[in-house]
Amino acid sequence: MSMLNTQYVRKVSLKRDEISSFKEYPFNLTSLKTLDKLSFHPKVTFLIGENGMGKSTLLEAVAIALGFNAEGGSFNFNFSTFESHSTLAEYIKLIRGSDRPKDGFFLRAESFYNVASNIEEMDQEGSGPRVVDSFGGLSLHEQSHGEAFFSTFLHRFRGNGIYILDEPEAALSPLRQMSMLTRIDDLVNENSQFIIATHSPIIMAYPDALIYEFSEEGISERKLEETNHYRIMQQFFDDKDRMIHHLLNKS
Repeated sequence: MSMLNTQYVRKVSLKRDEISSFKEYPFNLTSLKTLDKLSFHPKVTFLIGENGMGKSTLLEAVAIALGFNAEGGSFNFNFSTFESHSTLAEYIKLIRGSDRPKDGFFLRAESFYNVASNIEEMDQEGSGPRVVDSFGGLSLHEQSHGEAFFSTFLHRFRGNGIYILDEPEAALSPLRQMSMLTRIDDLVNENSQFIIATHSPIIMAYPDALIYEFSEEGISERKLEETNHYRIMQQFFDDKDRMIHHLLNKS
């Protein structure tokens, strides 16, 4: 079976004719003002850019439109600790592939604690198999944030699935980010598709991926070496002393 046939989400389009005003959030974001359609890679698509450019907002809307809980989790997670997501999901249309994923997960760093809490609540209330066993067996609250995050990625993601990740590097060391590349590749080879919002040049270095950079000019396709994230890190390590001198304004 080719990867083309196992692409679960092909495109997202904005229902521009249903939006009454582009002056209110989230439609006032430049990336959304200029958005018509965005195609996804059958393997890995990265949404990158500075804070406030709308990449996580669009990622969240795609996740909700796919049937995920706004705070994260698998398709059957329906808890809500706060209503902070935007209305964007109501104004996008997903163009799906012919196949349906057998697995899926929306993993976001900022609300992962709430997902872990919900798992514990389900295990306390349920009489069947423990939910936490599919996450490695150890309570996610009894691990560090990074360990719990990576354990979920390692054990809960089963393949043949669609996986939406929002800034996973927030919980992972550089070494863990490199390990994440290996796990992504394993899952891609098991007919999985990823859409990832990230600031990490390590994670976005995954080969044969599509990178969209969100900026004040809109959304543009980029190669890794063309992204601002990569260039800034390269400048820093090429001449650390000069950049520190500039940043701290040392005489």
